[in-house]
Amino acid sequence: MKILIVLAHPEPKSFNAAMFVTAAKTLEKLGHQVKTTDLYQMNFNPVYDRSSFISVRNQAYLKVQIEELYASQVHGFASETAAEQEKVEWCDLMIWQFPLWRFAPPAILKGWTDRIFASGRFFKNGGYYKQGTMAGKKAILSLTTGSPAETYTKDGFHGDICGILRPINRGILECVGFSVLQPEINYSVAHLSDDERKVVLEKWSHRLENIFNEETIVVGKY
Repeated sequence: MKILIVLAHPEPKSFNAAMFVTAAKTLEKLGHQVKTTDLYQMNFNPVYDRSSFISVRNQAYLKVQIEELYASQVHGFASETAAEQEKVEWCDLMIWQFPLWRFAPPAILKGWTDRIFASGRFFKNGGYYKQGTMAGKKAILSLTTGSPAETYTKDGFHGDICGILRPINRGILECVGFSVLQPEINYSVAHLSDDERKVVLEKWSHRLENIFNEETIVVGKY
């Protein structure tokens, strides 16, 4: 199978980076084809403006959806954008690895989705959700938090983690057609010992060995 792993963390020695490397090594060892995107390492530009296009539909007024539709017709996306779009279209499974910052992924990852999931290419003929262009593909969020698990329950200090992740799972991934797997969430990682972190990495590796046998979740009910 073909897997795309996207990392959004600025520190190469971080636990998120270790999760990213573990995933790539495990999946390659199993014989899968793996492509990666390390957003900070590649200095990906998350700002969505005319730099995302080499074509111009309306020079006088920037309406990104109109420019997206036009770029989709004339191969007018900038090389950085087009390369990432091709990776997403290529994969059978997409994994996002990121820390949860202020109840959201890092801005660089959100900016990546803004630029990559373009109308005319990922949204065609009104296709959303089960009719989306990525239908038949799967996606999974793998994330870390600074606070412990009990703070992310329905009655916890921060509130239900399911609700926090729903805008990502539903509004981004499912919206373009991906079926979503149960997220891999590791809580309060800054407070784990080295031995505990090794256990987490081994657990993640073991899960990935059977990832294609997992059932997808219904985000609206998750």
